Amino acid sequence: MHAENNHPDILLIGAGIMSATLGVLLKELEPSLSIEIFERLDVAAAESSDAWNNAGTGHSAFCELNYTPEFADGSIETDKAVKVAESFEVSKQFWAYLVERQLIKTPGSFIKSLPHISFVWGAKNVKFLKKRYEALQKCHLFSGMQYSEDFDVLTEWIPLVMRGRKRSQKVAATRMDIGTDVNFGSLTRSMFNRLREMDGVAMHFNHEVRNLECQDDGRWLIKVKDTEKSTTRKVKAKFVFIGAGGGSLPLLEKSDIPEGKGYGGFPVSGQWLKCTNPEIIRQHNAKVYGKAAVGSPPMSVPHLDSRMINGEKALLFGPYAGFSTKFLKNGSFLDLPLSIRANNIIPMLAAGLKNIPLTKYLIEQVRQSPEDRLEALKEYLPGAKLEDWELEIAGQRVQVIKKDEEHGGILEFGTEVVSSADGSISALLGASPGASTAVSIMLGLLKKCFKEKVDSPEWQSRLAEMIPAYGKDLGKDAGLLYKTREYTHRVLGLPPNPQKVPQQG
Repeated sequence: MHAENNHPDILLIGAGIMSATLGVLLKELEPSLSIEIFERLDVAAAESSDAWNNAGTGHSAFCELNYTPEFADGSIETDKAVKVAESFEVSKQFWAYLVERQLIKTPGSFIKSLPHISFVWGAKNVKFLKKRYEALQKCHLFSGMQYSEDFDVLTEWIPLVMRGRKRSQKVAATRMDIGTDVNFGSLTRSMFNRLREMDGVAMHFNHEVRNLECQDDGRWLIKVKDTEKSTTRKVKAKFVFIGAGGGSLPLLEKSDIPEGKGYGGFPVSGQWLKCTNPEIIRQHNAKVYGKAAVGSPPMSVPHLDSRMINGEKALLFGPYAGFSTKFLKNGSFLDLPLSIRANNIIPMLAAGLKNIPLTKYLIEQVRQSPEDRLEALKEYLPGAKLEDWELEIAGQRVQVIKKDEEHGGILEFGTEVVSSADGSISALLGASPGASTAVSIMLGLLKKCFKEKVDSPEWQSRLAEMIPAYGKDLGKDAGLLYKTREYTHRVLGLPPNPQKVPQQG
């Protein structure tokens, strides 16, 4: 542990994947920077980044159907899927750089190969999935995707999901063998372990940021409380990043920057059904995503999900959404009411009125009994028994509410970086697809807040070294994508990417 620095160049609030990514990027770009990191809990990645709290671990748009909505005319929108897939490729490049230079642990500690499967039933949904498959085949990011309506093929892909189904049921699935499972808790802690070894970096657990205020010299004065010792210190920083998950909104409001006015937050809690039967866990080996219920938030897209957690294979289903006024899993029930201000009450009310189906859906989810949750699971696992599953509490998500000229306020299902005009402070709000696209999000932040540095030949050269395809469009350059994947998959221990699209099954 390095000595405390009350005048650091960089101050990071929150020890999740975003702060870890930004901290490592900045230290690799400019090793002389001093960084202070403050986390209110006693360990890194204990909120949204943790394996049990994270709603999706390996978002690459291969199987998440909410990234490819269907328009009224029946066509499929693929722009978001392409953007998320590109962003995940950028993340893999940065992780490969860290692994290759032995800056973080072996890749097997945080990333594993795992097929990504979309599974639907019913004529309407099968028609949608086939159209989605055909639309995605126009982009080489999705080369290697397989599609099938064949009962026997699907039984081979997902035996547990197909067991007990009638052959007469109309079903379909797509499969991407280059999908992955990422333990963002493990990755985050590895990155912070690396940061803590670097000169000029100090990390403080059980430290809660109570206030932040811009000074006349442009620096930020931060008031921090050590919750273990009940002592307070003040830190003055040139740049502040608020990466505190659901806790970011209250801190953004305290910063009082004009750019943060009008933002509100809508908290959504989550629960999993966790499998306790080792034999069932062993038989499933994929991330299987289905279609979300009408009115549900994106984090609630149901999936039967194999994950590696603490070196052991786990199987979970969900998440089941719920409502809580907490902004963090370890937060306060007063978080939501205390976040309401004069400048955001109209956007929040307007967004609430526009999202009554969501409110209804959350109320229904909260009222579910164990038997109700089992019925939802049986749609994916017909033979499921209650005694093989137990309830696990997932993390809190705070969806962004922002001002809107036309509607007064809108609910955003994504992540948003809010930065001051002078680039001295930045906050990350929102949730999915968050962690999987952390590197792209932080690169965007660097362009906003460190523009002159990013444009300099020195930083451009270093960025190209860390991310070989930096500044290039992987969605339009197939040759570059395959070359990049060959490198990242080799370094990260993942299977090679097939360059030819298999025929429909």
